Amino acid sequence: MNDKELVLQAIHDSRNQFYGKAKVRQEGKKRILKSYDTDVASIENGKVKVKGMFSLTTTRHIKEFLKQQGIKADTGKQILKDYGDDF
Repeated sequence: MNDKELVLQAIHDSRNQFYGKAKVRQEGKKRILKSYDTDVASIENGKVKVKGMFSLTTTRHIKEFLKQQGIKADTGKQILKDYGDDF
């Protein structure tokens, strides 16, 4: 991945796909999740930052993004408690 967005695939989610509404891009060492038109989460050097919880669908995107990176993502509440931050 090199400064282009790739569609987030639904691997851990019960849905078959996210219909292109969630995308991941790489900026240097930082991976950024974009849900709809908003950057909502990032991972850099193992540090996770989540901008906040949004709609149920965006929360599903965040959970999927984190789980694909091997990061605990059980509930929106747990994610916000553990990783909530502005980035």
